[in-house]
Amino acid sequence: MRQAISGTVVTTLALVVALAAGLLTPGKLLAVYVLLVAAIAIAALTRSAQDASEWHEAALFDHALRRPETITVRPPDLVRMEREITLGSAKVAHLESRLLPILREAAAARLAARHNVDLARRPETARRLLGEDAWELLRPDRPEVTDRAASGLPLRRIRELVDTLERL
Repeated sequence: MRQAISGTVVTTLALVVALAAGLLTPGKLLAVYVLLVAAIAIAALTRSAQDASEWHEAALFDHALRRPETITVRPPDLVRMEREITLGSAKVAHLESRLLPILREAAAARLAARHNVDLARRPETARRLLGEDAWELLRPDRPEVTDRAASGLPLRRIRELVDTLERL
């Protein structure tokens, strides 16, 4: 850019000197001046375009070297289970109606797959495999809680219950 400005300044000074000296007619000097300024402008634009192209290529190269951003999306089932556990620890009504049925289903599947035990048909065997604490929470004939507004199961106990199911 500086070269274009200095070239234009030099050309303008040459025009003034040529006009003062009366070398050519003012019309011809003006035509030469316009051609020179246009040539300087074209050279400056070409140089600028080359610089931009080189910068763009360098930017593309740098971009290609960067590791792609990983967008972590939590699986919807995980988000749903976290919500069920949180709500089950907060209110016993949610624990009874939502969380325990899910855990009971998981226990039934584990007992059937790993021990060939049906939770409803062989309750004594299921009770022995689950342990007393887990059995009291997961048994099919569990009595309903009378105080539905009470607090749910503490997170520590839910964790212990899940650990028991994982060990089955």
